[in-house]
Amino acid sequence: MNIENTKAQMRKGVLEYCILSILKDEDKYASEILEALKDAKMLVVEGTIYPLLTRLKNAGLLNYRWEESTSGPPRKYYGLTETGHLFLKELNGTWDELRSAVNLVTNKNNIKK
Repeated sequence: MNIENTKAQMRKGVLEYCILSILKDEDKYASEILEALKDAKMLVVEGTIYPLLTRLKNAGLLNYRWEESTSGPPRKYYGLTETGHLFLKELNGTWDELRSAVNLVTNKNNIKK
């Protein structure tokens, strides 16, 4: 079994949640989202983020606006819709439950060793 593949799959499983969390307080353009993910050691490439942003937009969780840039072409800023904020709130609860369950299982197994 390839450990790198397993780690990548674990990251993919929480990527949507991380993107919504990054956008919870302010709109950002794709490069800022990528930078926040990289700062958190979530290794994501542009080819992954754009389809994901489009999927989240099509699901009604994100919207976007174009803004002129002083250093190049206009930028597309993404932000959460009202539905996106509600969805994120629900995910926060689910994440807390999942994290608690995983910690319980992994800590329980560590104690027996």
